[in-house]
Amino acid sequence: MTLAVGGGLVVAGAVVALVYSAMSSVEDSIALPPRSEAPYSEPYEEDPYEEEPYEEPYEEDPAEAAAPEPTATEPDVKKDVTITACTRDPQIGWQSAKVKVVNGSSTTASYHIGVEFLDKDGTKVADGVTGVLDLGPGKSVVEEVHGLGEVPQGTTCRLVDLTRMPTGD
Repeated sequence: MTLAVGGGLVVAGAVVALVYSAMSSVEDSIALPPRSEAPYSEPYEEDPYEEEPYEEPYEEDPAEAAAPEPTATEPDVKKDVTITACTRDPQIGWQSAKVKVVNGSSTTASYHIGVEFLDKDGTKVADGVTGVLDLGPGKSVVEEVHGLGEVPQGTTCRLVDLTRMPTGD
């Protein structure tokens, strides 16, 4: 037996002894508490408190949950947001989209913009979101939306989940 093998065995034995002694010293502190000596009691015959009546969760009718139609004075938010570029980074394979937002409403507004990235078959492979805060009427801005994760070549971009929220006069 060589000196290196013998030294390794000595170190391994010392580690085992150290772990064993550490486990023995904490054994009492991690043991389960003793079983309760309290006498068994029968269940209450009546409820000890009055329960609130259970009601089914309210679900909106899908027709009611749809966003309100734009009025004649306020155009549809879909007209405010357009994709100006949809590119895939050739080095890391992540997709991004540039979106142009033009506030077509008569008041300052903030926008929430969702983009889905679709493969050649139209299956969503990634998505991303961005926001625009306090964009004045008639003003425009370009934002970049990034998808997370690698996507195949030929991936396209589609706007989803567009919201415009008035934030001022």
